[in-house]
Amino acid sequence: MKTVEGKGAIVFGAAGRGNMGQIIAKRLAAEGAKVCVAGRHEDALKELAAEIGGSYALADITSKDQVFAAVRKAKADFGKLDLGINATGWGLMKPTETTTEEDLDRILAIQFKGPFFFIQAMLDAMPQGGSIIQISSATATIQLENHAAYMGTKAGVDHIIRTVANEYGHRGIRANSISPGITDTPMAGGSFALPGFVEAFAKEYPLGRVGTSDDIAAAVLWLGSDECFMTGQNLQVNGGLTLRRNPTMAEMGEVFAKATAHLST
Repeated sequence: MKTVEGKGAIVFGAAGRGNMGQIIAKRLAAEGAKVCVAGRHEDALKELAAEIGGSYALADITSKDQVFAAVRKAKADFGKLDLGINATGWGLMKPTETTTEEDLDRILAIQFKGPFFFIQAMLDAMPQGGSIIQISSATATIQLENHAAYMGTKAGVDHIIRTVANEYGHRGIRANSISPGITDTPMAGGSFALPGFVEAFAKEYPLGRVGTSDDIAAAVLWLGSDECFMTGQNLQVNGGLTLRRNPTMAEMGEVFAKATAHLST
């Protein structure tokens, strides 16, 4: 039995070809959901919507009006919304002392205000209950150097998810977040192609490999199903990474130095 058959869903952050949002949308559609994909790039959204038999909405997560409009469109397209997933993010890597006010304004808009708008819009669209899912990060729990603004905003929204779960459970609303570790997505740039990069992370994973977008999509599928009796939780879908650690900058510096030397020969 398809666990989300007939459910209406919207996935924010699905406008990058091959990104995590797109993989999540494809998995939900394959399991019988009607999916609206939302983001800033119309060509990619239109292509994906046609592939999965769904719809799309242009929306910048930092705009409250655009987020609410996208959610209203998705609900009108399907007659209801049962699932809302936010997979947007900005992987800012910068030392704390050199993070600028402009950096902070941008990451707060993308990773704190935007998710807050998303949650508000989903609460408005789900009077009879549903599942709200925020994609977080393992770094909201464990350390990664030069990542303070990213990590702090992810951790903040994790706590908002708990608050929403507590306040709206009486309405049948479930709110949870999922924390991947390092994942081969467009946000990672070309890092995964560097010799030794994946291995530096994988040795810290008790299950012996880094995660994939498919791993996260599987978790979304369960959280969105009627079989899920969970709310207010952060799922660490990262192969046990939080039992150990991420590589240090010194260790990654060695990886990058060897990769640079390899590429120059």
